[in-house]
Amino acid sequence: MMRSLYSAVSGLENHQTRMDVIGNNISNVNTTGFKKGRVNFHDMISQTMQGAASPTADVGGVNPQQVGLGMTVASIDTLFTQGSLQTTGVNTDLALQGNGFFIMKDGEKSYYTRAGSFGLDQNGTLVNPANGMKVQGWMAQNVNGTPVIKTSGDTTDLLIPIGSKDPAKATQNVDFSCNLDKRSPLLTPTSSAEDVAKGTWEVDKQVYDSFGNTHRLVVTYQRDPNAVNTPNQWLATVAIDPDNKTFNNNLALGYGTPPAGNTYIVKFDNLGALASVTDSVGNTRNQGMLSIPLTFSVEGANAGQPGATQTFNLNLGTIGSYVNSTTQFADASSNKSYKQDGYGMGYLENFGIDARGDITGVYSNGTSRVLGQVALASFTNPGGLEKAGDSTYIKTNNSGDANIGASGTAGKGKFIAGALEMANVDLADAFTDMIVTERGFQANSRTIQTSDQMLQELLTLKR
Repeated sequence: MMRSLYSAVSGLENHQTRMDVIGNNISNVNTTGFKKGRVNFHDMISQTMQGAASPTADVGGVNPQQVGLGMTVASIDTLFTQGSLQTTGVNTDLALQGNGFFIMKDGEKSYYTRAGSFGLDQNGTLVNPANGMKVQGWMAQNVNGTPVIKTSGDTTDLLIPIGSKDPAKATQNVDFSCNLDKRSPLLTPTSSAEDVAKGTWEVDKQVYDSFGNTHRLVVTYQRDPNAVNTPNQWLATVAIDPDNKTFNNNLALGYGTPPAGNTYIVKFDNLGALASVTDSVGNTRNQGMLSIPLTFSVEGANAGQPGATQTFNLNLGTIGSYVNSTTQFADASSNKSYKQDGYGMGYLENFGIDARGDITGVYSNGTSRVLGQVALASFTNPGGLEKAGDSTYIKTNNSGDANIGASGTAGKGKFIAGALEMANVDLADAFTDMIVTERGFQANSRTIQTSDQMLQELLTLKR
């Protein structure tokens, strides 16, 4: 009789524990990145009243007789199922679709979380504004002028320097994709001014010097008046800021050590595609990409030092190709220089984070570049992580070490920027569990009441 009392007490205590977990789940139903808990029960040890006996020639076997002594909590699991996503529109808010954890640091101690409500502190460091922990990732490194992220290295704090300067870059390449009208009149040294005007076409493009100053690059095409018997040949004259003689008196256009002069000759085949290009002293190129180097002196630069002169390539296109190349068809001439790679100085104005976790900065000069990448961690046994408060976890002996890498690798999920992951608590399930738990608690209390009545009856046997 006393056994039933203690069995019922264990039921009361452990159902109360289950109710505590359910209550915690419900209280965190709106907590970003929260993962619900689940309680599993096991029966406790049993008292053996009679052992088992094996069959004999005369009688069969006998089963053991045991009385259970109650139940206990087997485990309290954290369920890392995916939560719903809530759009916030804040560019520093991050949600994870799939497995993985954000990595944050407080000093040298690492914490892991699914709650991605991040922000910037006054230094531009990406942090959790609730506790100041710093989000970990990899900053881009400058390799030959190109930002490169090395995810094989150790993670570090992520710095997004809003307002920082992006230095000016001198133009290095200007790409042409214009068409020169095959119907333009053939010119001779004695052609009329009207025919010269009809047979002339200008391609205009803005370029930059090393200070970020803008200049107007003008390439004037006309049917070559010195090649009457070569109908598919055009003479190009190059000028930078046509009204500024300082630039145009110092232009050097050609291969190798640039010769003096600012003209080159373009030839086309009978199918309208590029055939060759010749610089002002007769050097000819007729294979692959056709480019003409253009060199000029930069105004205001210290003579004899880097940046005093600037060279960039006029890329006319590829031999035999019509894609992004200069062509000659019987169609209106087009003033198309579709690309140049220089720009003036700018300031970092904004940034965005993509599905890979790449942080891309947007500058006031129209450029954008990768600043860094957010790192993710995964675990062999995420259920072995220990909750550390503030919606964070720390590793334990049973979780395994953190496998740190970029999104999409080793089972890690992808980022959803401008969104947060909601708690994975299902209120319908939680309320149902609450009813079942309350009934279990109630039944155990009835067991105690009944056992008490039986003891009372025992005490009243002798009056």
